[in-house]
Amino acid sequence: MVDRPTHQGSHELRPVSQLGILWITGGLFAIIILLELVSSADYVFSYLYIGPILLATLRLNSRFAFRLTLLASFLTLFNLWIPGSHIITPYTIANRIIAVAAIVVAGVLSHRNRYYEEAIAQQQTKLQLQEQLANFRENFVSTLTHDLKTPLLGAIETLDVFQQERFGRVTEAQQQVLATMMRSQQTSLQLVETVLDIYRNDAEGVKLTRSPVNLVELVEQVIYTLNDLASSYRVSIVLSTTAFITETCLVDGDYLQLHRVVSNLLINAIYHSRIDGRVDVILETWQDFESPQQVVKVLDEGLGIRPEELPQLFERFYQGCSDRQAKGSGLGLYLSRQIVEAHGGTIWAENRAPSGAVFGFRLPA
Repeated sequence: MVDRPTHQGSHELRPVSQLGILWITGGLFAIIILLELVSSADYVFSYLYIGPILLATLRLNSRFAFRLTLLASFLTLFNLWIPGSHIITPYTIANRIIAVAAIVVAGVLSHRNRYYEEAIAQQQTKLQLQEQLANFRENFVSTLTHDLKTPLLGAIETLDVFQQERFGRVTEAQQQVLATMMRSQQTSLQLVETVLDIYRNDAEGVKLTRSPVNLVELVEQVIYTLNDLASSYRVSIVLSTTAFITETCLVDGDYLQLHRVVSNLLINAIYHSRIDGRVDVILETWQDFESPQQVVKVLDEGLGIRPEELPQLFERFYQGCSDRQAKGSGLGLYLSRQIVEAHGGTIWAENRAPSGAVFGFRLPA
């Protein structure tokens, strides 16, 4: 059995061309003019001009629609004297003036409606272009950062081999240079991984591997990891806890993700502390909620935060006008917010007296 081709395309409605719209508009005007001429001036058919005027405004240019409006208004008043086989009364003149007013109002409103439609279409086009640009930028950044990981890892491995003196003896001065280069490469790698994680979290959400986490042990581990960085900036880190807190400061969370949050807050505090300054890490348990909350606060002695910057500190790529953001990329705090909120917690920042800032987060105990 052979299937016969169907001609569905022949039944589809095709849009009318501008020339077709001109013919339709002219035909409607001719019909209305004929009705006006064969009837008495007391019978007003001029309201029918509104139809072709609206059609011309929507499908043709505004200047042509404006001319049609003037023509319809003239023809409406012209019918008072043509064909001239009737007596003109004030009632007839009033009806014609009202008809002219209706035609003008309809023309103005249709023109304004077309203007709004064009403005909306332009805004939609801009939004689509911005969305395409944002998607392109995110894909480009994601691909670029992914490709950057390989050479960074290779450089770190090479520096590690040199530090272990596998290629020969390394002097103390050379070890210091290698250590500086190693920190720089590790910082770059951390930034690349942060960018990748942020785009992944925005697209898929933060993925957590939950287990009981002791925040005291976690903070101590982070401090130990950042001791060299703090020493290079001549900043001391002090952890304040109590015996009760040490035993009970547990949360159900992802150890590695929370490690990144504490690390980001501490690095932020180190970067913005004065020389020979001090960074305090305080762990507390709050009982102000329906369930206990474990709180981690990082206090520095820097310049503080401008009040207008506080609501935007945890936005992606935000870098404030003050010196507090001079070292950062605007990503660490945003990633920290993503992780804390994924744990059902809250992160915040505030100024402290007489100077400095407090960055903290709380999680359900």
